[in-house]
Amino acid sequence: MAERWSPDSWRAKPIHQVPTYPDAAALAGVERELANFPPLVFAGEARRLKATLAQVAEGKAFLLQGGDCAESFAEFSANIIRDTFRVMLQMAVVLTYGAAMPVVKVGRMAGQFAKPRSADTETIDGVTLPSYRGDNINGIDFTAEARIPDPQRMVRAYNQSAATLNLLRAFAQGGYADLHKVHQWTLDCVAGTLQAARYQDLCDRLGETLAFMEACGLTSDSAPQIRETDFFTSHEALLLPYEQALTRVDSTTGEWYDCSAHMLWIGERTRQPDAAHVEFLRGVRNPIGLKIGPNITVDTLLHLIERLDPDNEPGRLTLIVRMGAAEVPVKLPGLVRAVKRAGRKIVWSCDPMHANTIKAASGFKTRRFDAILAEVRAFFEVHKAEGSHGGGVHFEMTGQDVTECVGGMTAITEARLGDRYHTHCDPRLNATQALELAFLIAEQLKDDRIKAAHALAG
Repeated sequence: MAERWSPDSWRAKPIHQVPTYPDAAALAGVERELANFPPLVFAGEARRLKATLAQVAEGKAFLLQGGDCAESFAEFSANIIRDTFRVMLQMAVVLTYGAAMPVVKVGRMAGQFAKPRSADTETIDGVTLPSYRGDNINGIDFTAEARIPDPQRMVRAYNQSAATLNLLRAFAQGGYADLHKVHQWTLDCVAGTLQAARYQDLCDRLGETLAFMEACGLTSDSAPQIRETDFFTSHEALLLPYEQALTRVDSTTGEWYDCSAHMLWIGERTRQPDAAHVEFLRGVRNPIGLKIGPNITVDTLLHLIERLDPDNEPGRLTLIVRMGAAEVPVKLPGLVRAVKRAGRKIVWSCDPMHANTIKAASGFKTRRFDAILAEVRAFFEVHKAEGSHGGGVHFEMTGQDVTECVGGMTAITEARLGDRYHTHCDPRLNATQALELAFLIAEQLKDDRIKAAHALAG
C-alpha cells in the first residue's frame, strides 16, 4: 500500500537545513497568512512546463535553467530582472541554433531566496553567530539581531516574487521576446566583445529567415511563437513552511501543486530518501529537480527516483548533476546506465557551478570559467558515449556586469574579484561569460548533431 501523503506529512519526518524560529506562534501566524494569499503560479502553467520537459526527456528539446544564486531584498529592481531575462533569451537563441531544437527556459527567479549552508554557525573575529540562510529567513549583516530568523521575511519574499513574476510575464508575452527584436537584447556590458559580434552575426541570419517566413505569410501576428515565449520559474524547495503555505488543490484535476514556482528542486544536502524535503515534493504534481553529487550511489538514486516519480511520468523528474569535471567521467556513466536499465524517462541536466567553488587568495569565493566549461563538456561526452540525451544546463548567472567568476574571454582575474562582487552567496557568471558559455555549448551540440547525422547516413 502506498504511503499516504498530505501537504504537512513532511512535519513527521527528519529535517535538515532549517532555521530555528524563536517565536513559534509568529511563524504559525505567517503560515496562515500566506495560505490565504493568491497563488504565485498556476497548476496549468506547471503542467505546460512538465509537457515541455517531457520533450527534453525524449531528446526533442533542451533545458536552459539559470539565474541568481540567491535573490536578495536589497538588489531588487526592474532592470536586474530585465537584464537576466535578456541574457537568457540570448543564450536560448544561441542554443536553439546549436541544438536545432526548442529550448525550454526556466529561471532561478521569483523565489530563490533560501540557501543551504555547510554549518549552522559562522565565526568572525572570535564572534559566532547563526549562518545567513537567505533573505527570506534572516539578514546577511553579521549582527546578532540580523541573524535571528524572522518569519515576516517570508511575506516580503512572497511580495517580491509576485512582482518579479508580473514583470517576467509581461516581458515573455507582451512583445519584448519577439524574435524580430533579437538585436535589441544585447546588454551594454556585452557590447564590443567577440560574443556580441558572434551574436549579431547569428541575429542577421535569423533576420533573413524571418524575412523569408514573412514572405510566406508567417508573421508575428499569424504565428504567436515568433512574438512571445514561455518563461518558467524555479527555486530550491528548502523552506518547507513557506512551500506548504503556497500548496493548493488544483480545481481542474483535484491534485496538489506547490504554487510558489513552476518547478521546485531538492538540493544535495536535503535529498535523504526518508526525510522531510523528499516527503514534501513527492506529493506535489509540479515538475521537480533532484541535485546529485559524486557521492550518490546507484541504489540511492534509484530509490529516490522511485519515491519521487513512481509513475515514470515524462517531464516529472530532472536529475541535475553537480560533480566536478574530474568526477563526471568516473561517477556519471554508471548512474546513466542504471537509469537506462530501469527504463526511466527523466531529464538529465548539468549544474557545473556548485562542485567548482574555490576560495581565492583574496578570500573571495569564486569559480573558474575553464572548470565550468570542462564539467559541461564531460557531461555531454558521457551521455554521448552512453547513448543518452544530455538534456540541459543549470547555471548561476546574472545579467549584471559582475566580477565573481574568473576567466572567460573577458579575462577576469582573482585580483579583479573585488571590483563588482555583489552576490549574497555563491559567485555567478556575468552576462558576457554566460553568453560565451552558450556559444561553446552550442558548438559542441552542433558538432555532435552533425556527427550523429553522418553516422546514420553511413
